[in-house]
Amino acid sequence: MLGIITVNYNQYGMTQEFLDSLKKISGSRNVFVYIADTSTKKENYYFKNNFKGLYLDKIDNKGYAYGINQGVSFLSKKGVTEFCVINNDVYFDDDFLAETNRTFEKADIFTGKIYYAPGYEYHKNRYKKNELGRVIWYAGGIVDWNNVYTKHRGVDEVDNKQYDSYGKTDFISGCLVCFNDKVWKKTGPWDESYFLYYEDADYSEKAKRAGFKLIYNPKIVIWHKVAQSTGGSGSNLHRIYQGKNRIKFGLRYAPFRTKVHLIKEKFLSRF
Repeated sequence: MLGIITVNYNQYGMTQEFLDSLKKISGSRNVFVYIADTSTKKENYYFKNNFKGLYLDKIDNKGYAYGINQGVSFLSKKGVTEFCVINNDVYFDDDFLAETNRTFEKADIFTGKIYYAPGYEYHKNRYKKNELGRVIWYAGGIVDWNNVYTKHRGVDEVDNKQYDSYGKTDFISGCLVCFNDKVWKKTGPWDESYFLYYEDADYSEKAKRAGFKLIYNPKIVIWHKVAQSTGGSGSNLHRIYQGKNRIKFGLRYAPFRTKVHLIKEKFLSRF
């Protein structure tokens, strides 16, 4: 039984667009949907519902991981055993649910291919009109342990099927991560202390160290309206949490030499 978890932060209209896109997919009426509403000003917004269960939970804004943990805990009590955490600023390929269900038959934790939604590319003037919608945001993840950076494979490239191989990946973006209750029970909840950014890399690393293979399936496809809840890539909020949580993640998991470098970097940044 599949449950989809998304976090709404002052974006009721965008979350409705997310639901409208999901609703068009075959089989969506049998999907449970949990919306963690962390908005600063909660609205009495009625989300249109064609799903087996749609739950809007108005919770405190304690970060992305907190919303995810609330969703998994809630849906688990409803008998849900398979979960997809998905940003609310996306829309879906027609085969999304069918391919996701097939992947759950052979993988415990996985992701898919994520394109920039047309008009949301970082390099807006780089692409031809017929390339929009095929510009890659994420096609698997790479962790650079020497410098403690998580990289999106293929980012900003036009898709010419160069990343169409099913297989393992280093980390899974929190924009789209699917996992079953076996992973949840063994790794525990997402780390809420990150608040924003790197909680996905942390959960990926926890899952790997618990013995799970992180899988990338390019047949699972979504389009992402990138960084709409944080002011866009390069915003002050984006930079602050990326910088702070990169150091936190590295001090937890990186090799010793890299940890020494991070401690020096953190110390010098104060002056």
